Amino acid sequence: MANFSKSNVPQFSMDVYQNEYLPEGGREVNAIVTVTATGGGTIGSAASHVYPQGSGPSAAVALMVDCSGSMDYPPTKMRNARDATAAAIDTLRDGTHFAVIGGTHVANEVYPGGGRLAVADATTREQAKQALRRLSAGGGTAIGTWLRLADRLLSVPDVTIRHGILLTDGRNEHESPEDLRAALEAAAGRFTCDARGVGTDWEVKEVTGIASALLGTADIVADPAGLAADFTRMMETAMGKEVADVSLRVWSPLGTAIRFVKQVAPTVEDLTARRTEAGPRAGDYPTGSWGDESRDYHLCLEVPSADLGQEMLAARVSLVVPQPDGSVQNLGAQGLVRAVWTDDMTASTAISPQVAHYTGQAELAQAIQQGLDLRKAGDFDGATAKLGRAVQLASASGNADTAKLLAKVVDVVDAATGTVRLKTRVAEADEMTLETRSTKTVRVKK
Repeated sequence: MANFSKSNVPQFSMDVYQNEYLPEGGREVNAIVTVTATGGGTIGSAASHVYPQGSGPSAAVALMVDCSGSMDYPPTKMRNARDATAAAIDTLRDGTHFAVIGGTHVANEVYPGGGRLAVADATTREQAKQALRRLSAGGGTAIGTWLRLADRLLSVPDVTIRHGILLTDGRNEHESPEDLRAALEAAAGRFTCDARGVGTDWEVKEVTGIASALLGTADIVADPAGLAADFTRMMETAMGKEVADVSLRVWSPLGTAIRFVKQVAPTVEDLTARRTEAGPRAGDYPTGSWGDESRDYHLCLEVPSADLGQEMLAARVSLVVPQPDGSVQNLGAQGLVRAVWTDDMTASTAISPQVAHYTGQAELAQAIQQGLDLRKAGDFDGATAKLGRAVQLASASGNADTAKLLAKVVDVVDAATGTVRLKTRVAEADEMTLETRSTKTVRVKK
């Protein structure tokens, strides 16, 4: 629950980009809403220095480390995981509550134990790193048990930010998909979680599904040697978060239907099904924790048709956080989405550059995922068509990172037309990297 007595809490602002003009009979309204938080602690290595000792927002972090038998192949993998967890512990701000969980087919409290959290200082960091040395590989993988233990440990009172970091190298073979789904549903809204797959023997949809359900990030660390740098970055970002449980509240007038609400930058995440009702004609869409950062959201609405010359407020967007007494606090930022009916063809057929850009980025993510699924299923013509479209979209939107990843899976004949050939041999790590990072977008050029 958020407490806004501190002066270093970020200020939120909101900008709306849309073409509000509709033709006669037009009913679909699209808008990109940019939400920016500034003026709090800065995410990144400076985070731990922004606040005087222990004065940052209270935070609790659970580090979940895969200790299943496969972590021994190669033996350097377990050592890299221990080193990465130690690096993350070194990045904890003084005063942060934390625990380390060893995950197999059961979840073990590695440090501090006894169903509690330690409070980060020089002594507990050192003790935690000593405890890591006892981590060894053996056993199966049941990620739901890790998440349930993390949820239990993180449910300490009077903590603002609750965050998990989960590392796995294998498939979730020792519990049913339903068990994992139930654990994710139980944890959703209680803590955020970043998930990482190390090596190439894990299931992309499992890892990205965990991050998506818990509003965190997902990525691949194909070479275990890269884990320490990645864990340090993740923990720096977690330490830079200052406001938890922020929701996008969308109010719409009678007769207006919300087709979808999606986060479209820095990644594509469909929030439509996560709506919780918030009073008459209003709904809340969860966005997780915020530090100093900016994100973009795409709202698509269906409004009642109206006569030429009429105009209406199609939606009002605000930001709210829950309070301990069950009420919500409004963060002060507001955006208005409008609809105006006109017979000016030029006005009503123009597409907002922001809407066009992010519609393309969402299609790009979908084309990659569909193309890779078709490739795995042996439908090479279908895969070529989808991945060709992805190359075309990545090229047109200037998404150079995704274009580079695509070029490891297909030979690009002509990026502008999306003409490609599937490569006959593709490194597993390259294919998994493309799939895991498929939802990363580039911001629209201002």
